[in-house]
Amino acid sequence: MSDSGERVAEPRYADWEAVYRDNVTRVYRMLYGKVGNKADAEDLTTEVFMAALGPLRLEASAPEVRSYLFTTARTVLAGHWRRTLGLEVTALDTDDERWLVDLGPEPEVPSTAPQRAEAILAQLPEPHRRILQLRFIDACSLREAAAALGITVGYAKVLQHRALKRAAALGEVAT
Repeated sequence: MSDSGERVAEPRYADWEAVYRDNVTRVYRMLYGKVGNKADAEDLTTEVFMAALGPLRLEASAPEVRSYLFTTARTVLAGHWRRTLGLEVTALDTDDERWLVDLGPEPEVPSTAPQRAEAILAQLPEPHRRILQLRFIDACSLREAAAALGITVGYAKVLQHRALKRAAALGEVAT
């Protein structure tokens, strides 16, 4: 409502291109913050917009569209973790809805994530380093990684779990 008591119309998007242009950076940044790598964030961003294309109504207000995209991004991210880590994620952090507002220009600070990842991988024993490299750097499926290592898929899951735990512990020490 305005000061005069009239209802103020919320902004709406003219077309799908406008929806994409206005929201792609916020969706990408949110996903990048969750997955930590450019390739996955780009793929997941595409997945969010593909999933939203059918059900999303252009008549919805801009805040409603952003909210829908945020919800879709959470669902896509949960699917990503399930596929990538074999984890069933039932709840994601929803407190951080800063992405729903304009974030301003993208920061010019380059990410140090690749260097941190390399440093952590260098500290891992060979089997742990190799499974993580195959799965997350070379983007191999669990089955492909197991074949490359000459182990069973079941053992590859165990090895990956142990490697991730150890890498996480090393990452906490480094920060």
